[in-house]
Amino acid sequence: MDTRLLGILVCPLCKGPLTLQRDQDGRPHELICPADRLGFPVRDGIPVMLEGEARQLPAEEEL
Repeated sequence: MDTRLLGILVCPLCKGPLTLQRDQDGRPHELICPADRLGFPVRDGIPVMLEGEARQLPAEEEL
């Protein structure tokens, strides 16, 4: 994923900043919104920024 793209993407709900989470192989896996505790998936290098596709992060999961 292009780092310039990450710099302009924001959470579609709160418009807050997102952080990129990578899988164990170093590939982009999920964009995290710490304010809403949501994880937006990255599929084939493309972020899916739809509320219905987001994963609710459990309270015990560290951000």
